[in-house]
Amino acid sequence: MATSSADVTIPAEIKVLIGAAFVIAIGFGIIAPILPQYAASFDVSLAAAGFIVSVFALTRLAFAPVSGRLTERLGEPVVYVGGVLLVAISTILVGLAPNYELLILFRGLGGIGSTMFTVSAMALIARLAPPQIRGRISGLYAGAFLMGNIAGPVIGGLLANFGYRLPFFLYGGALVVAAALVHFSLARVRRRTAASTEPDSEPSPPLSVAEALSSPTYRAALVSGFANGWTNFGVRVAMIPLFAVFAFAEHGEVLAGISLALFAVGNAATLTFSGRLTDRFGRRLPVIVGLLIGSVSMGVLGFAQNEVVFIALSVIAGAGIGVMNPAQQAAVADVVGQGRSGGRVLATFQMCMDFGAILGPVVAGFMADQVGYGWAFAVGGLIGLVGVFAWTRVPPAHEDHVAAEGSESDADEAPDTRSSR
Repeated sequence: MATSSADVTIPAEIKVLIGAAFVIAIGFGIIAPILPQYAASFDVSLAAAGFIVSVFALTRLAFAPVSGRLTERLGEPVVYVGGVLLVAISTILVGLAPNYELLILFRGLGGIGSTMFTVSAMALIARLAPPQIRGRISGLYAGAFLMGNIAGPVIGGLLANFGYRLPFFLYGGALVVAAALVHFSLARVRRRTAASTEPDSEPSPPLSVAEALSSPTYRAALVSGFANGWTNFGVRVAMIPLFAVFAFAEHGEVLAGISLALFAVGNAATLTFSGRLTDRFGRRLPVIVGLLIGSVSMGVLGFAQNEVVFIALSVIAGAGIGVMNPAQQAAVADVVGQGRSGGRVLATFQMCMDFGAILGPVVAGFMADQVGYGWAFAVGGLIGLVGVFAWTRVPPAHEDHVAAEGSESDADEAPDTRSSR
């Protein structure tokens, strides 16, 4: 008899990962607003100051395939803890940087660490989360990042009077503590896995990207992930502040801040139930509905000429993305399943999102210069609709997120026999 999701508890190791996600996000929220100003303090151009943001994203994208292979070779716990420690060390070094060149180098190292813990965290959730509540756990994990990103700038503002360097030292120290907690938590996982492993058993081979691409769910997730990166992580963050000042000159800066904050409010509101929703109704419907709402809202936002409409569209877009994200993350975890490592599969998905987040603002900025903000946002909305179309091509009967764990990727019920993973 199948176990009800209401009867399944969240593993202690997952709770530690969620707590670590909050620490990581709150620290990122503290340092992100001051990074360009800190870079500018080295007496460089505005373009050079802005590159401090780009180098982090570029190294994340470039190192993602390596992170996937490391996860398969060394195991998720080792790569996760190593990634967090690399971000911690690089963040402290950023605070100690004596010149601009070393500042860029250290921040780039942080991007490598970031993709290491991001890919391995997705792999850990796929492996440790009970399939019946995988959507709920994905929602809680996303919510931890969201709350941290909201609280971080507030704390950063309180630290502003103590100079640019102190926040980097505090963030780096907090990451060391988080890495230690995760290390000891996941050590129990390694011991239990080793105890249940037969001496003569062979490890299951990692799930290849080619195998994953045979799943229509995975193919759709790559498209929707790219669209989400383009619109949500890219265009929204980069273009809303510029558009608000252009369209509502008198109150533009204030409205931009309100828009971004209320997007987060809408996102948080739906995250409270969207994870349970996808566990109950499957992945396909929440992704389609959420991405449709988010894409249409963001697509028409650039045509808003009324402050109330502008704010309302921001809230609605946030709510839509909050419905979509847990289902999308859980769907990718479903493809990997619990029986096999899927580092490269997860890294490819992460690369699609990162590539969208990098490319989106560049294209949107060019279009805003050439044909106006309305079309810059509209193109993002259209790309989101392509993601919706991709998910409509996933047969509803193809979803087996609870009943047949791992069968999408031919993992079936293969036991995890990796003693160090």
